[in-house]
Amino acid sequence: MTTYSLLILPGDGIGPEVMAEVRKVISWFETSRGLKFDVSEDLVGGAAYDVHGKPLSDATMAKAQSVDAVLLGAVGGPKYDNLDFSVKPERGLLRLRKEMDLFANLRPAQCFDALADFSSLKPEVVAGLDILIVRELTSGIYFGQPRGIQDDNDPANEGGRVGINTQRYTSGEIRRVARSAFELARKRGNRVCSMEKANVMESGILWREEVEWVHKNEFSDVELSHMYADNGAMQLVRNPRQFDVIVTDNLFGDILSDAAAMLTGSLGMLPSASLGAPMENGRPKAMYEPVHGSAPDIAGQGKANPIACILSFAMALRYSYDEGANADLLEKAVEKVLADGVRTGDLLGPQGGTAVSTAEMGDKIVQALGALA
Repeated sequence: MTTYSLLILPGDGIGPEVMAEVRKVISWFETSRGLKFDVSEDLVGGAAYDVHGKPLSDATMAKAQSVDAVLLGAVGGPKYDNLDFSVKPERGLLRLRKEMDLFANLRPAQCFDALADFSSLKPEVVAGLDILIVRELTSGIYFGQPRGIQDDNDPANEGGRVGINTQRYTSGEIRRVARSAFELARKRGNRVCSMEKANVMESGILWREEVEWVHKNEFSDVELSHMYADNGAMQLVRNPRQFDVIVTDNLFGDILSDAAAMLTGSLGMLPSASLGAPMENGRPKAMYEPVHGSAPDIAGQGKANPIACILSFAMALRYSYDEGANADLLEKAVEKVLADGVRTGDLLGPQGGTAVSTAEMGDKIVQALGALA
């Protein structure tokens, strides 16, 4: 039997609370579905700084490089606001992404029928929504050189300063994230929409040309369309269900994925995955994490919604462990619990529901797994 390795990094704030519910789910899959996990746990973010004086130790980084997948909770909090930038909790997360070379960020936006009323859009617009945004994560304007703020002696600038950021992409960087998007589309609706600004940016022209090259030479069976990113933002709020997989660069992906996030109604429902190149065992380097932050204002109170972290583990089942059927089962269990009216505080609206704590929500999902299995 294959043993799946997993490094858990609960982090700060509500991270440990939501991760405790994932451990319940892992135990259920081991006991009831015969899966076997080698689970280790370590520190990241502020929790790591408190012990090591840095937001991620070298030993933890080495562990992350050696396992099949990393599952991260959340990092940060007001306690660490005045730290030097180089040791802020978020630097631990960025180091993981950079050194693992996690170039493809997957952000699903799925609206469960029971939560259609929570979206900022009309229920009939978002009901049944299931899209996936694939964002390039390690290049583009956030990493390009030159960058910085410098003095500008041009009299027309009133003797002020100039801020510089450089949008830069190579063919290889574009092709590899495009391949990820096409491969994912083959497992879904078989449609990819590539978004850029080829009308005003040379990097956008290159992006479109390279995506088309990958499509023509490697994925001609997948339907490909192109859209300017600003129009894509409008279409996401006009008719989001027209999309299956969206692939885009780092900057536009940052913006578009946050817009798509609110279509679902609550940050507590949103998982994510960051994938890299295949390892020797054929599995991709991978880190999974909920989109929500550390929420220090509710930490330790049993109010946190663990569903985003649980759904992040479902993504690990699908993309790292090739356990698609079990990933489907876990997602259906979450859907069943929501359909039964079970709610953490962030999901309680005018229609009411049964209010539960973080731990009770985890228990309900495990019970639903048993009922569905």
